[in-house]
Amino acid sequence: MTETIPPLGIIEGYFGEPWTWEDRGDVMRGLKPHGFSFFIYAPKADPYLRRRWQENHPADATAALERFSQACRDAGVAFGIGLTPYELHDDWTGEGKAALTARLKALGALRPDIVAILFDDMHGDIPGLAQTQTEIVHHAAAALPARLLMCPSYYSDDPVLDRVFGARPARYLEDLGRLLDPAVDVFWTGEEVCSREFTRGHLDRVADDLRRKPVLWDNYPVNDGPRMSRFLHLRAFTGRGGIAGSVAGHAINPALQPRLTLAPAMTLAMSYAQGDAYRYTAAFLEAARQCYGAELAAALETDLLTLNDSGLDRIPGERCTSLRAKYKAMGHPAADEVARFLEGGYMITGEAVQTQ
Repeated sequence: MTETIPPLGIIEGYFGEPWTWEDRGDVMRGLKPHGFSFFIYAPKADPYLRRRWQENHPADATAALERFSQACRDAGVAFGIGLTPYELHDDWTGEGKAALTARLKALGALRPDIVAILFDDMHGDIPGLAQTQTEIVHHAAAALPARLLMCPSYYSDDPVLDRVFGARPARYLEDLGRLLDPAVDVFWTGEEVCSREFTRGHLDRVADDLRRKPVLWDNYPVNDGPRMSRFLHLRAFTGRGGIAGSVAGHAINPALQPRLTLAPAMTLAMSYAQGDAYRYTAAFLEAARQCYGAELAAALETDLLTLNDSGLDRIPGERCTSLRAKYKAMGHPAADEVARFLEGGYMITGEAVQTQ
């Protein structure tokens, strides 16, 4: 039994070194034939979308965004941009509104199809949080003719959010659902920040709270952070079966390695398309062959346990050296990413997570 495939896309929302514009174009165009219909630019390392959100991008960055926006349109992919107005909900005054209006006007020049207002990564234990955030989102909706999404401060049931950002206000999701315009979509990462599985029971409960089906912000195959950056997330998607009717869309947060993101991403589309017939091991092999060719796919299959599950800290020195040489010799962009990973080239520090 197969199921209807929800809108699939990329939410570029990782910590660490951002992709190049060439990387983004390659991923966007590579996934379009497999049903990925939107790409939201929101890397944590772009300060002009986060801690310096009130400032416009420099001219060269603006020009690059304009080119990528046009490339998405040329490919038939919706272009989106995610803005994190850091702690604007602390002081939603006339001055704050004016700053947001000016910033949205500048972003509107990029002609985004999607604008995401993101309230993640900031404290939320303040009175009237849902009311204030709703007003901010509605202000953005009035300023820009684009599809609006928002990411709540508490975007998962995971108690780690309460430990890091303060206790969530009582009935926070229910208040958002009641107050937000029904046209605004809401991101949700599941029962955990990095959910291992999504179930209809959980998602339908969230939909009841929000009075709309959530758009999944799926934190796989993302591998940012001091711990996860020691692993390559190559395996096929699992734990996503039977949920198409419970979501309004499904966006994946990609890995730090753009081309190594392609095969796992393709398996998500396969899992929806194949339904009960989906086999994750076979899906990985088929996706890897399509994305990388038979030689590299076979190498990744052989080394999957080492790269995906053991990670850098548990690869003996000689083994790491031989693997690095093996992948460097292949002359393939995805193989180059494996080699760089084995050299420690994608490691993320705690400082990066705290400051981006």
